[in-house]
Amino acid sequence: MPSLEWIEPVIRDAQERAPDAVDVPIVVVRVDQQRLYVWERGQVTDIFDVSTSERGIGFEEGTFKTPLGLHRIAERFGEDAPRGTIFRARGDTGQIADILTEPGARSPRDNITSRILWLDGLEPGINQGGNVDSLRRYIYIHGTDEEGRIGEPASEGCVRMRNDDVIELFPRLPVGTVVTILDGPEVPDLS
Repeated sequence: MPSLEWIEPVIRDAQERAPDAVDVPIVVVRVDQQRLYVWERGQVTDIFDVSTSERGIGFEEGTFKTPLGLHRIAERFGEDAPRGTIFRARGDTGQIADILTEPGARSPRDNITSRILWLDGLEPGINQGGNVDSLRRYIYIHGTDEEGRIGEPASEGCVRMRNDDVIELFPRLPVGTVVTILDGPEVPDLS
């Protein structure tokens, strides 16, 4: 298990900047590690491997990069959908994806599968408003049919998870859950 000393200041910062998010977990995505941490009841309860953008970090619409900063879950889709269900425009297509588990295996398209947690940026000018708006950029945490690429940057801006992982996590993350996306272990300046 990686050292988690870095996470408590990150959690305190998120709680201070999103004080209305009480009694819900806080999710921290570390781009440098390709991991998602779940903070509940004063501790890390889960760590999942993820995949952020293969183009790196960025905020502007059309870059297909993963935005940093403080977000919240604005909407959730797929609650009772079967594992591997393919979504288009957040709608269930009725199709089930072939899940590719071989390392590096690529699907013909960027399929969004199983569950969707749609993120809304909370930082004006960084991930909210104008051409940097995470909600308008359709930045999600979602399942993927390219599971063999989890753990390395491979998405088109979203945070991809293995299907079983996002299905397990989905019921625990209600609308309003705070999600902070970091590029490294930097500790926010709380002064």
